[in-house]
Amino acid sequence: MRLLVVRLTSLGDVVHAVPAVAALRRAFPAAQIDWLVGDRCRELVELVPVIDRCLATPRFPAAFPRLLRTLRAARYDAAIDFQGLLKSAVLARGSGAGRVIGFGRGQVRERAARLFYTETPDIGSPAHVIDRNFALGAALGAPRGPAEFPIASPRSAAVERARAALGRPESREFALLNPGAAWPSKCWPAERFGALARGLWREHGLPSVVAWGPGERALADRVVAASDAAAAAAPPTRIADLVALSRAAAVMVAGDTGPLHVAAAVGTPVVGIYGPTDPRRNGPWSAADAVVSPSGGCRCWQDRPASAGVIVRRCTRAESCMAAIPVEEVAAAVSRRIGSVSDA
Repeated sequence: MRLLVVRLTSLGDVVHAVPAVAALRRAFPAAQIDWLVGDRCRELVELVPVIDRCLATPRFPAAFPRLLRTLRAARYDAAIDFQGLLKSAVLARGSGAGRVIGFGRGQVRERAARLFYTETPDIGSPAHVIDRNFALGAALGAPRGPAEFPIASPRSAAVERARAALGRPESREFALLNPGAAWPSKCWPAERFGALARGLWREHGLPSVVAWGPGERALADRVVAASDAAAAAAPPTRIADLVALSRAAAVMVAGDTGPLHVAAAVGTPVVGIYGPTDPRRNGPWSAADAVVSPSGGCRCWQDRPASAGVIVRRCTRAESCMAAIPVEEVAAAVSRRIGSVSDA
């Protein structure tokens, strides 16, 4: 059997597709399983050992005909679109696969995508996106099993560079903080991350490494400036470096972002700070991990019209729901999470 998995973006959602792909491998150990992913997330998929080939969408439209020729040459028996966008559905159908499986009504992200599927199984209404992906894979005959995240350990000097930046190269433990996010509404204030770093050093002797992505260095510097030397900015990192830093960290604290989900997937204890997204849908998978969210829920949700959908990328309030989360509440969650590891 030859299978094509389609999940293009974003980093956290790509991570959440990994357990379903691992289930496909368990169900079809001799199958050829290829993953079509967006170029920005390619580096993560290349670390997933249960697939045979990683194919990346090109950055320039002129290269798409070549991609489609490559897909068609593979003669896939089935393609599964774990994304549910029009673009991902078109690519799944364009692969020439005999069966094209995708989400149906109520689950698909863009309704027009359903026009390109040959099958839209009724998967019910599972809460978490990982469960939804499992259910879609089950339509192909991959029974649900444990949620496994097979992600290889890449070679990276990022951990040594981060410890050197802290001025404590001999220190083996550090907290990893990620203040950035693709949506402004997902960001907890930088000054509070700095205060959290001060508390982690004072209460637990943990220095903090501040991770940052493209366009986020100034944000990381604000966290460091507010930390009173309890934190240092990470070196420039690629996804492989992020995996290495996450594996080495004692705990990761971040909003609902790709780095948080990478850390959770590789087994790092995490504390997620959630506002405009629902942790029941895409929170950390492990029951041991912690989520802090504003009391009473996100006010952006309460303000939006019913027709506006369920996601709020930019807060319309003078004070965002994330700003309503105090440092003390996050610090307490981190202490509990660290303590649960020590007690295990």
